[in-house]
Amino acid sequence: MSVSWYTMVFKPVLELGRQTPVASQPSNQIYPQPRPGFAKQGADIYRANGCVTCHTQQARDGNTSSDKARGWGVRLTVAQDYLLDQPPQLGWIRLGPDLSNAGARLADAKYQLLHLYNPQMVMKGSKMPPYKFLFETRKIRNQGSSEALTLAPEYSPAAGYEVVPTDNAKAVVAYVMSLRSDLPLFEAPMPQPKTNAPATDATNNAASATSTNSPAAK
Repeated sequence: MSVSWYTMVFKPVLELGRQTPVASQPSNQIYPQPRPGFAKQGADIYRANGCVTCHTQQARDGNTSSDKARGWGVRLTVAQDYLLDQPPQLGWIRLGPDLSNAGARLADAKYQLLHLYNPQMVMKGSKMPPYKFLFETRKIRNQGSSEALTLAPEYSPAAGYEVVPTDNAKAVVAYVMSLRSDLPLFEAPMPQPKTNAPATDATNNAASATSTNSPAAK
Protein backbone atom coordinates (compact mmCIF):
# COMPACT_ATOMS: atom_id res chain seq x y z
CA MET A 1 0.00 0.00 0.00
CA SER A 2 2.85 2.36 0.82
CA VAL A 3 4.49 1.77 -2.56
CA SER A 4 1.19 2.35 -4.36
CA TRP A 5 0.57 5.58 -2.44
CA TYR A 6 4.08 6.82 -3.21
CA THR A 7 3.80 5.95 -6.90
CA MET A 8 0.24 7.19 -7.55
CA VAL A 9 -0.04 10.13 -5.14
CA PHE A 10 3.18 11.46 -3.63
CA LYS A 11 5.47 11.18 -6.68
CA PRO A 12 3.07 12.92 -9.14
CA VAL A 13 2.43 15.73 -6.64
CA LEU A 14 6.17 16.12 -6.10
CA GLU A 15 6.86 16.26 -9.83
CA LEU A 16 3.91 18.37 -10.99
CA GLY A 17 3.44 20.52 -7.90
CA ARG A 18 6.66 22.38 -8.60
CA GLN A 19 5.71 23.35 -12.15
CA THR A 20 5.29 27.05 -12.90
CA PRO A 21 4.19 28.99 -16.00
CA VAL A 22 6.86 28.90 -18.68
CA ALA A 23 7.81 30.99 -21.71
CA SER A 24 6.49 29.34 -24.86
CA GLN A 25 8.85 29.24 -27.82
CA PRO A 26 9.31 30.98 -30.17
CA SER A 27 6.83 33.67 -29.05
CA ASN A 28 8.31 33.88 -25.52
CA GLN A 29 4.74 34.21 -24.22
CA ILE A 30 4.22 33.10 -20.63
CA TYR A 31 1.93 30.07 -20.53
CA PRO A 32 -0.54 29.43 -19.09
CA GLN A 33 -2.03 32.83 -18.33
CA PRO A 34 -4.55 33.38 -15.51
CA ARG A 35 -8.11 33.46 -16.83
CA PRO A 36 -9.79 36.89 -16.83
CA GLY A 37 -12.31 37.43 -14.04
CA PHE A 38 -15.39 36.88 -16.21
CA ALA A 39 -13.99 33.63 -17.63
CA LYS A 40 -13.01 32.49 -14.13
CA GLN A 41 -16.61 33.09 -13.01
CA GLY A 42 -17.78 31.12 -16.05
CA ALA A 43 -15.63 28.17 -14.99
CA ASP A 44 -17.63 27.94 -11.75
CA ILE A 45 -20.94 28.02 -13.66
CA TYR A 46 -19.62 25.46 -16.16
CA ARG A 47 -18.72 23.14 -13.31
CA ALA A 48 -21.96 23.75 -11.37
CA ASN A 49 -24.07 22.78 -14.39
CA GLY A 50 -22.27 19.50 -14.94
CA CYS A 51 -20.76 20.37 -18.32
CA VAL A 52 -17.73 18.29 -17.34
CA THR A 53 -20.00 15.22 -17.45
CA CYS A 54 -20.27 15.33 -21.25
CA HIS A 55 -17.21 17.35 -22.36
CA THR A 56 -13.57 16.51 -21.84
CA GLN A 57 -10.69 18.96 -21.94
CA GLN A 58 -7.84 16.66 -22.88
CA ALA A 59 -6.84 16.32 -26.51
CA ARG A 60 -5.13 12.99 -27.00
CA ASP A 61 -4.37 10.15 -29.38
CA GLY A 62 -6.76 7.23 -29.21
CA ASN A 63 -6.56 3.63 -30.32
CA THR A 64 -8.54 4.29 -33.49
CA SER A 65 -8.35 8.04 -34.11
CA SER A 66 -6.65 11.21 -32.97
CA ASP A 67 -8.23 14.36 -31.55
CA LYS A 68 -5.94 16.33 -33.86
CA ALA A 69 -7.50 14.52 -36.83
CA ARG A 70 -10.96 15.41 -35.50
CA GLY A 71 -9.97 19.06 -35.38
CA TRP A 72 -10.42 19.26 -31.61
CA GLY A 73 -6.80 20.18 -30.91
CA VAL A 74 -3.67 21.15 -32.79
CA ARG A 75 -1.47 19.34 -30.27
CA LEU A 76 -1.95 16.96 -27.37
CA THR A 77 -2.66 18.42 -23.93
CA VAL A 78 -0.17 18.00 -21.09
CA ALA A 79 0.01 18.80 -17.38
CA GLN A 80 1.23 22.35 -18.09
CA ASP A 81 -2.12 23.19 -19.71
CA TYR A 82 -3.98 22.71 -16.41
CA LEU A 83 -1.48 24.44 -14.15
CA LEU A 84 -3.76 27.32 -13.10
CA ASP A 85 -7.07 25.41 -13.13
CA GLN A 86 -8.31 24.32 -9.73
CA PRO A 87 -9.71 21.79 -10.26
CA PRO A 88 -8.88 20.86 -13.86
CA GLN A 89 -11.99 20.09 -15.94
CA LEU A 90 -10.62 16.89 -17.46
CA GLY A 91 -14.08 15.41 -17.98
CA TRP A 92 -15.52 11.93 -17.71
CA ILE A 93 -17.01 10.84 -21.04
CA ARG A 94 -17.48 12.36 -24.46
CA LEU A 95 -21.11 12.79 -25.31
CA GLY A 96 -19.99 16.10 -26.78
CA PRO A 97 -16.71 17.19 -28.39
CA ASP A 98 -13.53 17.87 -26.46
CA LEU A 99 -13.22 21.54 -25.50
CA SER A 100 -9.52 21.85 -24.67
CA ASN A 101 -9.00 24.13 -27.69
CA ALA A 102 -12.56 25.41 -28.17
CA GLY A 103 -11.55 29.05 -27.82
CA ALA A 104 -9.32 28.78 -30.88
CA ARG A 105 -11.51 26.65 -33.16
CA LEU A 106 -14.88 28.22 -32.19
CA ALA A 107 -13.89 31.84 -31.62
CA ASP A 108 -17.38 33.24 -32.18
CA ALA A 109 -19.23 34.46 -29.09
CA LYS A 110 -22.57 34.83 -30.95
CA TYR A 111 -22.38 31.22 -32.11
CA GLN A 112 -21.51 30.08 -28.60
CA LEU A 113 -24.49 31.93 -27.11
CA LEU A 114 -26.90 30.46 -29.66
CA HIS A 115 -25.48 27.01 -29.01
CA LEU A 116 -25.90 27.48 -25.27
CA TYR A 117 -29.49 28.73 -25.63
CA ASN A 118 -30.60 25.93 -27.95
CA PRO A 119 -27.98 23.62 -29.49
CA GLN A 120 -30.44 22.43 -32.16
CA MET A 121 -30.31 25.86 -33.81
CA VAL A 122 -26.67 25.47 -34.81
CA MET A 123 -26.15 21.71 -34.73
CA LYS A 124 -29.08 19.50 -35.72
CA GLY A 125 -29.25 16.29 -33.74
CA SER A 126 -27.06 17.59 -30.91
CA LYS A 127 -27.42 15.66 -27.66
CA MET A 128 -26.66 18.75 -25.59
CA PRO A 129 -29.63 20.06 -23.57
CA PRO A 130 -30.68 23.72 -23.94
CA TYR A 131 -29.65 26.11 -21.18
CA LYS A 132 -32.44 28.61 -21.61
CA PHE A 133 -32.47 29.41 -17.90
CA LEU A 134 -29.20 31.28 -18.50
CA PHE A 135 -31.12 33.72 -20.72
CA GLU A 136 -33.90 36.25 -20.14
CA THR A 137 -36.98 36.56 -22.33
CA ARG A 138 -38.33 40.08 -21.96
CA LYS A 139 -40.39 42.71 -23.72
CA ILE A 140 -38.55 44.69 -26.35
CA ARG A 141 -37.74 48.14 -25.02
CA ASN A 142 -37.28 51.07 -27.38
CA GLN A 143 -35.20 49.69 -30.28
CA GLY A 144 -34.36 46.44 -28.49
CA SER A 145 -31.15 45.26 -26.89
CA SER A 146 -27.99 45.04 -28.97
CA GLU A 147 -27.23 41.79 -27.08
CA ALA A 148 -30.50 40.09 -28.08
CA LEU A 149 -30.06 36.76 -29.85
CA THR A 150 -30.87 36.59 -33.54
CA LEU A 151 -33.30 33.68 -33.66
CA ALA A 152 -35.01 31.89 -36.52
CA PRO A 153 -38.84 32.26 -36.44
CA GLU A 154 -39.39 28.73 -35.12
CA TYR A 155 -37.19 29.49 -32.09
CA SER A 156 -38.29 33.08 -31.47
CA PRO A 157 -40.43 34.10 -28.49
CA ALA A 158 -43.84 35.75 -28.87
CA ALA A 159 -44.07 38.94 -30.90
CA GLY A 160 -42.74 41.93 -29.00
CA TYR A 161 -40.28 39.85 -26.94
CA GLU A 162 -36.56 39.20 -27.23
CA VAL A 163 -34.06 36.78 -25.70
CA VAL A 164 -31.06 38.35 -23.95
CA PRO A 165 -28.14 36.49 -22.32
CA THR A 166 -27.69 36.96 -18.59
CA ASP A 167 -24.29 37.63 -17.08
CA ASN A 168 -24.06 33.92 -16.26
CA ALA A 169 -24.53 32.97 -19.92
CA LYS A 170 -21.88 35.48 -21.01
CA ALA A 171 -19.52 34.19 -18.32
CA VAL A 172 -19.86 30.58 -19.52
CA VAL A 173 -19.12 31.68 -23.08
CA ALA A 174 -16.13 33.72 -21.86
CA TYR A 175 -14.82 30.60 -20.14
CA VAL A 176 -15.23 28.40 -23.23
CA MET A 177 -13.58 31.09 -25.37
CA SER A 178 -10.62 31.12 -22.96
CA LEU A 179 -9.93 27.42 -23.52
CA ARG A 180 -6.88 27.28 -25.79
CA SER A 181 -4.08 24.76 -26.08
CA ASP A 182 -2.44 26.05 -29.24
CA LEU A 183 0.94 27.23 -27.99
CA PRO A 184 3.96 24.94 -28.51
CA LEU A 185 5.49 23.49 -25.35
CA PHE A 186 8.68 21.53 -24.90
CA GLU A 187 6.74 18.41 -23.93
CA ALA A 188 3.97 19.06 -26.49
CA PRO A 189 5.44 20.53 -29.69
CA MET A 190 3.25 21.67 -32.52
CA PRO A 191 3.06 19.27 -35.49
CA GLN A 192 5.15 20.39 -38.44
CA PRO A 193 3.32 20.89 -41.75
CA LYS A 194 4.06 18.24 -44.33
CA THR A 195 5.94 19.34 -47.42
CA ASN A 196 6.86 17.66 -50.68
CA ALA A 197 9.88 19.91 -51.26
CA PRO A 198 13.20 18.04 -51.62
CA ALA A 199 15.49 18.10 -48.63
CA THR A 200 18.02 20.94 -48.57
CA ASP A 201 21.71 20.06 -48.39
CA ALA A 202 23.19 22.75 -46.19
CA THR A 203 26.75 21.69 -47.11
CA ASN A 204 26.12 22.07 -50.83
CA ASN A 205 24.42 25.42 -50.28
CA ALA A 206 27.44 26.68 -48.41
CA ALA A 207 29.76 25.42 -51.13
CA SER A 208 27.76 27.06 -53.90
CA ALA A 209 27.72 30.33 -51.99
CA THR A 210 31.53 30.44 -51.88
CA SER A 211 32.61 28.82 -55.14
CA THR A 212 36.34 27.96 -55.24
CA ASN A 213 36.30 28.01 -59.06
CA SER A 214 35.87 31.76 -59.30
CA PRO A 215 39.03 33.80 -59.89
CA ALA A 216 40.67 35.16 -56.79
CA ALA A 217 40.05 38.80 -56.05
CA LYS A 218 43.00 41.06 -56.75
